[in-house]
Amino acid sequence: MGTLFIIGTPIGNLEDLSPRAARLLGQVVLVAAEDTRVTRRLLNHLGIRVPTLSYHQHNWRTRLPQVIKSLADGDVALVCDAGMPVVSDPGSELVSQAASAGFSVEVVPGPSALTAALSVSGFSGDAFTFLGFLPPRRKDRRQRLKAVAQLPMTLVLFEAPHRLKALLQDVLEELGDRQVALCRELTKLYEEVFRGNVSQALEHSQAPRGEYVVVIQGASEPEVSDEASTEVLEQAAAQLAELRSNRTRAKDAVAQVSLGLGLPKNVVYRMWVDLGRSNV
Repeated sequence: MGTLFIIGTPIGNLEDLSPRAARLLGQVVLVAAEDTRVTRRLLNHLGIRVPTLSYHQHNWRTRLPQVIKSLADGDVALVCDAGMPVVSDPGSELVSQAASAGFSVEVVPGPSALTAALSVSGFSGDAFTFLGFLPPRRKDRRQRLKAVAQLPMTLVLFEAPHRLKALLQDVLEELGDRQVALCRELTKLYEEVFRGNVSQALEHSQAPRGEYVVVIQGASEPEVSDEASTEVLEQAAAQLAELRSNRTRAKDAVAQVSLGLGLPKNVVYRMWVDLGRSNV
């Protein structure tokens, strides 16, 4: 029985491909790729001749049985155009079904636009929320932004160049004029990282080109009122600890404690996150 290898590929600079990834790509019986043309250029660069099969968001349901069947003949690699598969790309169902069928599944870590942008943005990566690609419709996009507007952690998302200005305008209206980092063409010849507030980013992005990773500063934590004494904060911590031990969902726990003690949700959520870290 074969092994399904989840292989990270370069997000730009081909030198970032690991020796292990190159070796395994030359040994598998099939490479399931987001775009076979993109993957073929990488394989040609490596001097590798191996069958490829397109596997993307529009055809994964029909292609999944073919990939599972190929695993009976040998090892199979799953790759995307750039970075780590399954991150804003189909693949989770393939991993799940391959594992359920008794095949081994191994990951070959590689470059990731998500972590690369977070590292170079200048924002904290201790806790962040990854939003992937937001919906193309403005109404749906603004609803998603509104849902995360109060989160204190860094926000990271992907965006295509033709929608960047619309996204930034929605961010300005829903989240305010926060600090952002626009990371473009990371590891490539024209790599660029713009840092500033959203209004400055809009002015800067008159003719956006290339794929973007947008990193957005989290919501500022409001001042805790004088009424929120040390005693109240201790009560909140105790209640959150009990709710966590009962496996209460974060959203429900934060809402319950916030409402019961009159504390801002941002403050309670930060306490919930810190409590989780202390229990690691």
